[in-house]
Amino acid sequence: MWAIAEVCERTGLSPRTVRYYEEIGLLPGIRRSEGGRRVYGPDELERLGFITRLKALGLSLAEIGELNAVYAIGGSTEAMLARLGDLLAAHLVDIDRRLVELGDLRGELVAYRAHVEDRVAENAGTAIKPRSTGSASR
Repeated sequence: MWAIAEVCERTGLSPRTVRYYEEIGLLPGIRRSEGGRRVYGPDELERLGFITRLKALGLSLAEIGELNAVYAIGGSTEAMLARLGDLLAAHLVDIDRRLVELGDLRGELVAYRAHVEDRVAENAGTAIKPRSTGSASR
């Protein structure tokens, strides 16, 4: 059993984040010591690692909460994994769409940059140079 500080050290999460996950139901059933302090075991540590991995893959906290609900209702890892597969597939479709959009944006940026460079070159050749205002007489 670990205190929240130890769990945070092991997971890289802040105490506020761990408490928030508990508050929104992503980390249910946290035990308390006799003094009322939260204590965490290996299951909670594993769940926090799972949540962190899913967030890194782009899942929202709402989607992660949905997975918790599917697991709680279905009572099986199989149902939760099936739903996770669906969510990951949807995220892959979204990533592919965004990659196409980013490729298009990159093409636009390259073209516009070339246009700007051409304009700079044109202006450099036609720039009006200041006249000398020096006088010949002393």
